[in-house]
Amino acid sequence: MSSSEHELSERDLIYDWNAVEKVAPLSPKRKVTFLDETLRDGIQSPSVVDPTIEDKLKLVELASELGIHHIDIGLPGAGARAVEDCTIIARHIRDARLAIKPACAARTHINDVQAIVDISQAVGIEIEVLTFIGSSPIRQYAEDWDLARMLSLSASAIDLGRKHNLPVAYVTEDTTRSRPEVLSKLFTNAVEHGAQRLIVCDTVGHATPDGIRNLLRFTRNLLDGIGRPDVGIDWHGHNDRGLGVVNSIFAIEFGADRIHGTALGVGERVGNAALDQILLNLSLLGELPGQDLSKLLAWCTTASRATSVPIHPQYPLAGSDAFRTATGVHAAAIIKAERKGHAWLADRIYSGVPAGAFGREQEIEVGHYSGESNVVYWLRKRGYEPTTELVAAVFTAAKGGNHVLTDDEIHAIIRTHQAPASD
Repeated sequence: MSSSEHELSERDLIYDWNAVEKVAPLSPKRKVTFLDETLRDGIQSPSVVDPTIEDKLKLVELASELGIHHIDIGLPGAGARAVEDCTIIARHIRDARLAIKPACAARTHINDVQAIVDISQAVGIEIEVLTFIGSSPIRQYAEDWDLARMLSLSASAIDLGRKHNLPVAYVTEDTTRSRPEVLSKLFTNAVEHGAQRLIVCDTVGHATPDGIRNLLRFTRNLLDGIGRPDVGIDWHGHNDRGLGVVNSIFAIEFGADRIHGTALGVGERVGNAALDQILLNLSLLGELPGQDLSKLLAWCTTASRATSVPIHPQYPLAGSDAFRTATGVHAAAIIKAERKGHAWLADRIYSGVPAGAFGREQEIEVGHYSGESNVVYWLRKRGYEPTTELVAAVFTAAKGGNHVLTDDEIHAIIRTHQAPASD
């Protein structure tokens, strides 16, 4: 397709309501970066297998190739294995000269922070300290924490990280259910002790877009009020209400400049915000110009294999059904588009995500909702002559069933149809 035809297709063949009154870009005054939590928050899921160190290194490499800026490589305060893995990963980032920057999680406890300091000094690279404490009244009540103790623990943890010249981000767990007067004191205390970022957490997936707008406006106003507009704001979302991805996009619009997520949304309960879906959507919204997402599918499939988390067939982009149809009217439209010689058109006529842009293609199958055009397409795609008799045989089998025919089932029909008649 020529450039003029491509422009015509986008302008005249798809009316984009998403762009009618779009705030473009979503974060006009701040560069938005991303932090991959797959190897820390992601593997806390009880259904996840802790990946081998080889798989962890592969996931780090893929995240770096995707242009993800930061990665949480673990919580070394958890024990000897965590320390070993974090050290190996940090060394690999150093030796392979990966663009991605490492971070480690730490409770607001000096032992946890010291473990990060030790790894950073042993490897010789900077590791960001992500030091966290629960801030909501329900957490304070359950833990028997008082505010004075929380302020003291937070200050000590941040001070230790800054003493060793490590960047420190202050994490308030369950921020989206925390009281403003408590957050005001915790945030101010953190910034005064040298925290360069505040990580706003929707730890239990409580927030709606309205809540995010209110919370991030409060946080930005607080930072401006204490004369520290340079302090960054992270958004860390979970998916308990099914809003993980859309909340992350709203968070960018409402003022967050670093977004957290995990591959495939793996994480505790129903998971974290799916960073692959966040990147996919931002790319389609034109928010990631020049960012190469060609390895996005490989990142998802590698994460699935490494964690033993199967990808649901209908999962966006990486699911086996993401670009697959057996419905007659849908298949017919795709086939007609291909006959016009327009791959761009065929890739979008029944798909909001262009498969070809991410290493996939539209797939037409044969099932009980199919038309004869599905059968003809399937046969031609695989080098079979779609004779009237063969098409009828496959079509009859499909209509008599209750599922999409597998390749093996169709090949069996072909073999039966093509077998010589017996004497």
